[in-house]
Amino acid sequence: MRELVILACTQCKRRNYTMTKNKRKHPDRVEYTKYCRFCKKHTPHRETR
Repeated sequence: MRELVILACTQCKRRNYTMTKNKRKHPDRVEYTKYCRFCKKHTPHRETR
């Protein structure tokens, strides 16, 4: 039931993180504030397809 998703930085558009999520509980795209090593700060990361 859990799917592998890739998180991309909203500032620099680089794909930094991979994680799993439950598609049944969260059918829409998720967004987390995580550290981007390219921007060198915490930025919102959004799920990519």
